[in-house]
Amino acid sequence: MAAYELLTLERRDDGVALLTLANGKVNALSSELVAEIGAAAADLAADLPGAVVVTGGDRIFAAGADISQFGGPDEARVIGPAIHAAFDALASLPRLVIAAVGGYALGGGCELALACDYRIASEKAVFGQPEILLGIIPGGGGTQRLARVVGPSKAKELCLTGRQVRAEEALRIGLADEVVAPEDLHDRALALAAELAKGALVAQGLAKQAIDHGLSTSLAEGLRLELDAFTEVFGTEDSQIGVRSFLENGPGKATFTGR
Repeated sequence: MAAYELLTLERRDDGVALLTLANGKVNALSSELVAEIGAAAADLAADLPGAVVVTGGDRIFAAGADISQFGGPDEARVIGPAIHAAFDALASLPRLVIAAVGGYALGGGCELALACDYRIASEKAVFGQPEILLGIIPGGGGTQRLARVVGPSKAKELCLTGRQVRAEEALRIGLADEVVAPEDLHDRALALAAELAKGALVAQGLAKQAIDHGLSTSLAEGLRLELDAFTEVFGTEDSQIGVRSFLENGPGKATFTGR
């Protein structure tokens, strides 16, 4: 286990990396915790696992930024880019990053969950971007990632009212991808991550990259990106294993190497 003060990063035998926020009862996203998230993402990028699970406390996933560190525009010019850099580093990992949200994910906590590829929520989870209630707006990617997940109209409603969304509604609008019983949350997230960790990891990374980059460009450019990735993936060891296994044994029986 890597040494951090405000989070833990555990690399499991099944190829899954488990990143757990541990900054007190509310997991406030202080500048120190944000820096550790960025450092953990760099550690993961340097030695890629098969999949990543990000989680926090059972009652509070992360309650948002440390308000005591807010000030004026000068502080905002430092805090905002630091959060963007850390969350972008996590989001850019060429592996599926799963958020296991056990409780409140508000403000920066919601933005951290949005930076993950897939969100599994406990029935007790609550999401929200309440920054407007402080007279400010989301600054850790909320206006952009939330709109891409739930659509611009719903994102505007949530960001402009500060309304909190419980698990059932989060699932309905696409903010959560699965909702499970609280006692099943971590087992489900770790099981999905372990399943992916056994898969064709280079292909997974290329598919993720094509989807993410394609969303920020035109359809024509996105299709070109897909074609480039489609061509590249045929140079992997796993593509040879997968095609051969399909021809010899049918679908779904290949044992991949991750290369």
